[in-house]
Amino acid sequence: MLARKTRGDTLLADDEREELMLTRRGSPSPSPEDRSELHASLAMDEKETAATTAIPVSVKDTWNFALLVVLYLLQGVPVGLAFGSIPFLLKAKMSYTQIGVFSLAHYPYSMKFLWSPIVDAVYNKEIGRRKSWIVPIQLLTGFMFLWLGINIDDWMSQDQIAVGTLTAVFFVLIFFSATQDIAVDGWALTLLSKDNVSYASTAQTIGLNSGYFLSFTVFLAFNSPAFSNKYFRSEPQEYGLVPLGGYLKFWSMMYFAITLWLVFLKKEERSHMDENDFDIKSVYKIILKIIRLPHMKSYMLVLLMAKIGFIANSAVTALKLLEKGFSKEDLALAVLIDFPFQIIFGYYAVRWSSGARPLKPWLWAFCAHLVCCVVAMLIVSGFPQDGVVTPTYFYMVLATTVTTSFTSTVAFVSMGAFMTVIADPVIGGTYMTLLNTLSNFGGTWPRFFVLKAVDYYTVSTCSVINKDNEEFSCASEPGKSLCQELQGECLMQQDGYYYVNSLCVTIGAVLLFTYIAPTIRYLESLNPKMWKLPKDES
Repeated sequence: MLARKTRGDTLLADDEREELMLTRRGSPSPSPEDRSELHASLAMDEKETAATTAIPVSVKDTWNFALLVVLYLLQGVPVGLAFGSIPFLLKAKMSYTQIGVFSLAHYPYSMKFLWSPIVDAVYNKEIGRRKSWIVPIQLLTGFMFLWLGINIDDWMSQDQIAVGTLTAVFFVLIFFSATQDIAVDGWALTLLSKDNVSYASTAQTIGLNSGYFLSFTVFLAFNSPAFSNKYFRSEPQEYGLVPLGGYLKFWSMMYFAITLWLVFLKKEERSHMDENDFDIKSVYKIILKIIRLPHMKSYMLVLLMAKIGFIANSAVTALKLLEKGFSKEDLALAVLIDFPFQIIFGYYAVRWSSGARPLKPWLWAFCAHLVCCVVAMLIVSGFPQDGVVTPTYFYMVLATTVTTSFTSTVAFVSMGAFMTVIADPVIGGTYMTLLNTLSNFGGTWPRFFVLKAVDYYTVSTCSVINKDNEEFSCASEPGKSLCQELQGECLMQQDGYYYVNSLCVTIGAVLLFTYIAPTIRYLESLNPKMWKLPKDES
């Protein structure tokens, strides 16, 4: 059973809370009377917190929380494929630059604010504001999964992958997922009661991570012939237990089943916010007014820059381990072990983010994440020369994976909790989507350039010449394969991964201490009302 969490719970010491509250009042030099009044207020907050923290969440909120987890899980399935499994499966046939091209399929998540006003403003009142979009989008995704499941195994078996076609198909899938995200984010603000709306970010963390890991780590493990033969077969086979096509067909059925349940068994209740109907043009005007808020511009800049320091680690490190000889099964196992920790981390992260400074954990997680990027790079550089992964090395990879995911989860939940507090529920779907889109775009826009830079700065040649009597590069997988066919050896003069990752971490650290940290402290000191437009403007 979930427990109610109030805004009175905090990580701040009393003196920190005191100074922060006085600053919010605009009192530069508080008088003794102000101090006394404030101490009395803090004491009252503590009494209220003690009286309410232990109150259980209603059965209705518990079931609605579970529904949000399921909807976010469905959203995480195509995301896990596009962001995780497909690049891993393609690595043996594609260069980092080509994988960078495929990463363009991620862009709908970073552009969804362009059509989020349509999702917020256009709906059928009989079906419901959010179900009007969730139902058709999930049905379309189910049909596309079914079609893709019939064809994708043939596509992936070709020697030359049609990168453009694959990118276009997954671009459409991620577009559907992003559209569903807009509707679910807006529904989360009204589906849960006011006292428990902060749990929406927890539902998102659990659901998205569950869908992502099912499509990434669990799928990769059961798709691997080595893993399947080792744990489930008495006679080895050349294929895994779960082919990609079969996995997609299974989830198409799940999409259909859950969508039908939504249609016939879940009624969307009208809220007071549904009385505020906007035409599409009005919503776009409201977005422009939100963007023009002075403090919103600073917040947008933070979101766009915050992930630069981590992007090389998240985009390349796992692929680099595979390149050096770390098996997909072992990597999947490491992330699979990490999964229950993600759930635990998400629970505690929402507690840590419930105080007067919800972004304080985010800042600590930012610093820890930069350290994890450096440690991961050192682990890659220390890969065993003989290619044999020892238990010690595996546990080092596992520890780094868990620690990195801890920092990511804390940052994600903390930022999500802050967004929930400042979002205007009148245009909740659009407001939350705008903020989430900017956060996603901060991790999307550098990815293509980082992957391309790794290839650009990598210098590796084969020890033998090709059929044209010329030296050739084996920095990419096709070059490596050709070098092996010619019985040559790839001679690495410079690995671009270390150069690019070091540069990203350095830029991230400089941005943190010179701009991001001071700006974050300023933004969370603002009254939440300052993030909402006046009624005459909204």
